[in-house]
Amino acid sequence: MPSLRVWVWALPILLYAIFWLWYTPLSGPMTQNEVDEIVAALEAEGAPPETVDLMRRFFEEDDGRSVFMVNLLDMEDDPIELPATGPGASADALMGHYMEYMYPALFARASHPVFFGQAVNDSMDIVGIEGAESWETAALMRYRSRRDLWEISSHPSFAERHEYKIASLEKTIAFPVHPQIFFGDPRLILFLIMITVLSLLDNWVLRKR
Repeated sequence: MPSLRVWVWALPILLYAIFWLWYTPLSGPMTQNEVDEIVAALEAEGAPPETVDLMRRFFEEDDGRSVFMVNLLDMEDDPIELPATGPGASADALMGHYMEYMYPALFARASHPVFFGQAVNDSMDIVGIEGAESWETAALMRYRSRRDLWEISSHPSFAERHEYKIASLEKTIAFPVHPQIFFGDPRLILFLIMITVLSLLDNWVLRKR
């Protein structure tokens, strides 16, 4: 029968391995068939040609890695009335209705917010862009892969709720990035915590002996 010391190390390492396999994009880049299906779906929905071309390039250039979406948001002071939120609903209420779908869809695919914060001043450095003086919120969202991003955004519930996000915003910018330096990876943080805790437990087991 395995000793207590073996269990102290084996079970957490097994659980960490399961988490790592789930959190890490392992399916590889999107295939050309997948990209063609996406393009066909966008064209069937009547997406503008420039949007179709943008999305085609984004998915054709998939390298299989995680992608982060940078978001700058300025909320609408007096959003339009929409059925689910009713009259007089605030921009936060509309955004909340949209996120009711997004949060479960994100977490189910190892995707999640990385950073969220409120602006404390107007823009201090603007070059070559009009109307970017004022923003309310900045957010960084991690998607496990571009494939996961598409699965989330192509679901019928996304289409039903996306108009609530649009209605809640006066203006926004969102663009995808690959992190060059990122110290907040949960795989690294969890690994460091696990090794620290297991080392302490292992030392405790040895002392008990």
